[in-house]
Amino acid sequence: MSVLRETATVGSRERRATRMLFFIGGISAAAWAALVPFAKSRVGLDDGALGLLLLCLGVGSILAMPTAGALAVRYGCRKVLTVATVILCAALPLLAVLSTVPSLAVTLFVFGAALGSADCAFNIQAVMVETESKRPLMSGFHGFFSLGGIVGAVTVSGMLSFGATPLIGALTAVAAMLILLAVAYRGLLPYGGASMGRLFALPRGIVLFLGMLCFVVFLVEGAMLDWSAVFLTEIRGIQSAEAGFGYACFSLAMTLGRLTGDVIVKKLGPKLIVAGGGSLAALGIIVSTVVPSWQISLGGYALIGVGCSNIVPVLFSAAGRQKAMPQALAVPALTTLGYAGILAGPAGIGIIARHSSLAAAFLWLAALMVGVAISNLALKPTARN
Repeated sequence: MSVLRETATVGSRERRATRMLFFIGGISAAAWAALVPFAKSRVGLDDGALGLLLLCLGVGSILAMPTAGALAVRYGCRKVLTVATVILCAALPLLAVLSTVPSLAVTLFVFGAALGSADCAFNIQAVMVETESKRPLMSGFHGFFSLGGIVGAVTVSGMLSFGATPLIGALTAVAAMLILLAVAYRGLLPYGGASMGRLFALPRGIVLFLGMLCFVVFLVEGAMLDWSAVFLTEIRGIQSAEAGFGYACFSLAMTLGRLTGDVIVKKLGPKLIVAGGGSLAALGIIVSTVVPSWQISLGGYALIGVGCSNIVPVLFSAAGRQKAMPQALAVPALTTLGYAGILAGPAGIGIIARHSSLAAAFLWLAALMVGVAISNLALKPTARN
């Protein structure tokens, strides 16, 4: 049986805890982004092999999400989030020291499963908290994921730049994540929504359309996570210890966009957010890839962050408020379909890079974001946040 929903009104403690959950997710993702070049060098992989290795993270995420949504409905967000975060904290230090492809593949799978489970569960909590608060909160929540990305990338990359080992950088991120989990624990929802007789359903109707858009945007975000550091080191020639600053620029811009996003979305509406955001992201990808300057590349990553910043929060809010599927089914379904972009993206970029070039792979992403911008024509005014 699913956990019964408590009657207490969601308040500031739950809103604060939800922000911390997203912050933890951002730290974990960014810490791994800074470690990717070290793992690539340690094992001796080319771009194609690295892409296949990174596929393990995506597979773990995509397989775990339906189960995480079901467990959140059955046992509550609090238990799922606690277990997932502990697993993340156990896997991250291993990713900093393992030196064989099989061990890295297994650990990346586990890390991806934990990250996907946490992401699904804290988005379920975010939708419920926003709905019960009766005001726009989703962009702000997602902004804390980006803020966590900044803190994680700058902290870990900064430590590596000053001579710390990858293991020390990873352990620092783990300590911060565990402290935040302990502080947020009482605000984690002990329920996960009504199951409506099922624990998972394939997306349909408007949820399927929103999920397709999420797929593309998450694909781009996954590329920034897994390939931005590699691009900067191998194409732009900067040092591996400093390559994580590319993801930091992306995360900083995304953070600023999302922390101001609730007001912007309310003023402009979702159609303009999707059209303008997709266009800006495509422009940023083109600029960072074509102009032969690492400084310009960092600026391009920032433009990508601004463009992508509020698209996904708009889509999650729309999924939480639509009526085609129950909320407790729609959010896990949308999350799963959206994160399929992380499953396909890193491996796809590696394959394109092997047969063409890493720059060509990034330009392929720009074309997809143009498609997202055009898709705003299919968004109905009733999806407005």
